[in-house]
Amino acid sequence: MPFVALHGCVHRYQLAGRDDRPALLFANSLGSDLRIWDDLAERLSGRFKIIRYDHRGHGLSDAPPAPYSLEALAGDVIALLDHLEIAQALLCGVSVGGLIAQAAAVRYPERVRALVLSDTGARIGSFQAWQQRIEMIQSGGVSSIEQMTMERWFSASFRARRPADLRGYANMLRQTSAEGYVGTCAALRDGDLRAAVKNIRCPTLVVCGAEDIATPPELGRALAGLIPGAKFSLIEAAAHLPCVEQPAAMEKTLAEFFREVTIV
Repeated sequence: MPFVALHGCVHRYQLAGRDDRPALLFANSLGSDLRIWDDLAERLSGRFKIIRYDHRGHGLSDAPPAPYSLEALAGDVIALLDHLEIAQALLCGVSVGGLIAQAAAVRYPERVRALVLSDTGARIGSFQAWQQRIEMIQSGGVSSIEQMTMERWFSASFRARRPADLRGYANMLRQTSAEGYVGTCAALRDGDLRAAVKNIRCPTLVVCGAEDIATPPELGRALAGLIPGAKFSLIEAAAHLPCVEQPAAMEKTLAEFFREVTIV
């Protein structure tokens, strides 16, 4: 379980897969950590050098004082690649992780070989909605949004069939630092990449859970429409975290995309 200081903030990361294969970095969602990628990373480990990390304020990484910005969060990704001596990587991010990946591709295009953007948009929500979320956390803590978050993260079928898993992911959310959650909400509140993503030139796949109410499929389709040449794919029987609900379908979708763009 290695750690590294990036821009004065200690980050946890994990490596898996094959060193002789293309590097694939996963970025997690708001309120989660690198463990949401466990199943998908295992399925892809024979074809990639897998990098997972907890972005600042999440998991076992430091939670510096809020606010954070998309630019700073993207800078952490590039600093991690520098630390690992990786010149170029594929980036796969979900929700705010998808925005971080977009920001990295915009600001550091030479470092990003391809993008997979899951359940995200170039702009998520409104300034007012994120400010309200910040105030909720400041007054009631992260536990105050547990039920709402589980209903957004997972489909009704998943919640009914896998109550123990649901409890475990709720524990993950509650263990997120309030400072880190608020800091990341500020990055979402202030982040708008709708104009910038039109300059992305690397191969891009946008995917979305068909039952996602947090970042619904129409938001993903709009994002794919902004990025030149981007493809869009729907993951059935999944909500906001298809990497958890449907890892096999995610693996198949990613594998087809990577074959199309001749990466593997």
